[in-house]
Amino acid sequence: MKSFAIPGVKLPVTQLIMGTDYYSPDIQDRVNELLDAYVGIGGNTLDTGHIYGGGKSERAIGNWMAARGNRSDILVLTKGAHHNAAGPRVNKAAIDQDLSESLERLQTDYIDLYALHRDDPAVEVGPIVEALNAHIEAGRVRAIGGSNWSHQRLQEANDYAAKHGLVGFTFSSPNLSLAKAKEPFWAGCISADAETCAWHEKTQLPLLSWSSQARGFFTGRFTPEDRSNADLVRVFYSDANWERYRRAEQLGKEKGLTTIQIALAYVLNQPFPSAALIGPQNQQEMDSCREGASVRLTPEEMAWLDLSAE
Repeated sequence: MKSFAIPGVKLPVTQLIMGTDYYSPDIQDRVNELLDAYVGIGGNTLDTGHIYGGGKSERAIGNWMAARGNRSDILVLTKGAHHNAAGPRVNKAAIDQDLSESLERLQTDYIDLYALHRDDPAVEVGPIVEALNAHIEAGRVRAIGGSNWSHQRLQEANDYAAKHGLVGFTFSSPNLSLAKAKEPFWAGCISADAETCAWHEKTQLPLLSWSSQARGFFTGRFTPEDRSNADLVRVFYSDANWERYRRAEQLGKEKGLTTIQIALAYVLNQPFPSAALIGPQNQQEMDSCREGASVRLTPEEMAWLDLSAE
């Protein structure tokens, strides 16, 4: 499986990252089965978050790594400082608290990839960067990034880091998919638009995409007439996206691939380092993701899929 380096991280990050938001010790056997299968197709990076399942996702991953004795072979991406009922929590106290709890749950003393789960544009970036750098210096974090941060705020943070001799953000995790979001799936979430992608191409900052396959839009289970999934309709149903679906389906038939494999390949063939968070539920879906990750698309095919060329 193709991979790429992120400064400070001990191993290259594989282009397929396993999403674990619903994992729990209550289904530990199932978690173990899925993670073993993911490693079996060559993956090495797991995505979780402090808020996922109230901490259950991190605990399930920690149990699996402890049972397998494979912490040194696995990269953990976890996120903190998500807002709560009281509002935004992008501050030093929240970062310190969430990171400490994540380390305990994961049964480890360091996080490979630590991202702020949300942004608070009302907060200056300087204190945030300094708070994260304190954890890098202490060895608790290897690399820092933003999940659902705009590229303007990422650039602002990295300009501050460069000016003050600090480590900047070395990855970003917004949504990026062939189907373009009409509005945020969840409040405060960021989807990479053309301007964002151009910035990533210019800076070559890695992009780790959540909902990389548009929440199942390309599975074939939905049609323009089927409006049973309100969230999918709200975010992804548009004439342009159905045309993208049609083109992915056509290209897939020409290449002997499924529509969703073409959609995955679109995310992984960007002109900058990119990875896709995936959520396969069985070996067949795992193998489908592996095959999709091996597909190479030309710039002309990419432009055609994205309606930039006829």
